[in-house]
Amino acid sequence: MNILKRTILTVIAMATMVGTMVGGSMTAKAQDLNNLLYLDLDYGRVVIELKPDLAPGHVERIKTLTKQGFYDGIVFHRVIEGFMAQTGDPTGTGMGGSDLPDLKAEFNSYNFGRGVVGMARSGNPNSGNSQFFICFDDCGFLNGQYTVWGQVIDGMNFVDQIKRGEPPANPDKIVRMVLAADVAMAAGSEASSEKDADSGAAAE
Repeated sequence: MNILKRTILTVIAMATMVGTMVGGSMTAKAQDLNNLLYLDLDYGRVVIELKPDLAPGHVERIKTLTKQGFYDGIVFHRVIEGFMAQTGDPTGTGMGGSDLPDLKAEFNSYNFGRGVVGMARSGNPNSGNSQFFICFDDCGFLNGQYTVWGQVIDGMNFVDQIKRGEPPANPDKIVRMVLAADVAMAAGSEASSEKDADSGAAAE
């Protein structure tokens, strides 16, 4: 009996440990999706990893505007070869922004390397609002002067294709910008609806 009891307890402990590991992995995955941004261009999808540990206020602003659909259809109005591509102005002039108040600067030590996403601003350090830029190459000279809030982790080859100009003659635009977590949630809801529909059809 003692041997059987020990065996049962060992199996239960192992099952609990595996469940915890799986649950933790799923939680981590969900957290990752909450901090992944999909920026769709005509050329393909750009995946941006958000950096709430570096700039929580800026990340929250980007998430808020993204959920509102604010960035959809906005053009890249300032694109400089060897430097960066700037967007986020609904007027397309470089002078506009959202209706939300400007943000307090969150300058950090993250290097403005290739694919880094930073918040654009005017001469006032605390004037970031909705405009942002993606670096084509290393822009370390911007370190400590602009807020880094993201890093392109996939699709930088699509960013490289954005047409240059200040402004470009025929500017590229953000087709759609959405949080990965929202895409996953929508896909899950759609799959659930299809499953329910199939179940209903089978019942008939």
